[in-house]
Amino acid sequence: MIRFDTTFLDRIRLEEKVKFKQGAYEIIGIHYTEKYDRFVVITAASDIFGFSKLENLRTRLILVCLTSLILFFIAGWFYSGRAMKPISGVVSQVEEISFASLNLRVDEGNWTDEIARLAKTFNKMLERLETAFEMQKDFISNASHEIRTPLTAIYGQMEVLLMKERGNEEYRNAISSIVEDIRSLINLSNRLLLLAHTSSEVSDRRYGRVRIDEIIWQAKDEIKKINGEYKININLTYDGELFSEADQMEVSGDEFLLKTAAANIMENACKYSDDHAVNINIEGSQRWISITFADNGIGIDGKDLNRIFEPFQRGTNVNSIPGYGIGLSLVRRIINNHCGTFNLISRCGKGITAILKLPSVY
Repeated sequence: MIRFDTTFLDRIRLEEKVKFKQGAYEIIGIHYTEKYDRFVVITAASDIFGFSKLENLRTRLILVCLTSLILFFIAGWFYSGRAMKPISGVVSQVEEISFASLNLRVDEGNWTDEIARLAKTFNKMLERLETAFEMQKDFISNASHEIRTPLTAIYGQMEVLLMKERGNEEYRNAISSIVEDIRSLINLSNRLLLLAHTSSEVSDRRYGRVRIDEIIWQAKDEIKKINGEYKININLTYDGELFSEADQMEVSGDEFLLKTAAANIMENACKYSDDHAVNINIEGSQRWISITFADNGIGIDGKDLNRIFEPFQRGTNVNSIPGYGIGLSLVRRIINNHCGTFNLISRCGKGITAILKLPSVY
């Protein structure tokens, strides 16, 4: 039963029209004003059919939402499984790769999607790792062999000395030979340590400004101390003319490493030449400083040029001359670390021209 009071009637008279809901009824009150009469009309009704339809609609919407969520869950699980299947395959293949099986590669699929690009990138990384491991293995094998040779010679000479009493002259000759082997071993160890040092790629390495002409002269003095018979001729130019300012020969680099590189090239040029001579031309420009080392030695065979920059690799025509096969690989690594270039032009039997370029800071 619907109840009204005078306050409700006064509200209708004041607002002219009032709507509200009471229980299951929707009520509207309207104030009518005529010329001589004023009265309030109140009507109430309950939309039973409409409410039932809304109830049915609510039930259906709930069922549709629940059904959609279930279907979306099943479809998402199915399609995400299909989408993740290539990644799972890549993960399974990667788990099978170890340091002993770096030759294995990941399937690159159709080469069109992101998974294929990832697999391709990973395969390139595996190629670099495999190359690095092979180089490391060869390096350790060659280094062990080179170190074992002087050690074996030292051990053999000491063992022979201890077999019986000998004269002072024999002891002196034997000790001189041992000292020479020890000097050779120390020289080899220093080169190996320097090679390992230059192999470490340090992106934030900071160099100072150094004069390359002074470094070349210092390297010449060191080589002359080792062997006074070596002839080293140096010529300096800047854009085809004699340089006039010291800054024109400045580069950014490590003085010790650059001197080591220059000394290695000079020593090789003099050692493998019958006249033990090398002609050095230093030419500067605004962008590059080019250093050319030319000798008249035995040269390098064309088939050996591709591998001569690998550690412990030597030309087949120099087996009778003492050496370790480290110098050129060391030089290239030093120059690469200084953002330069190092190349060889060989004329077998007519000598080698080594061209070294470094960025100028003038």
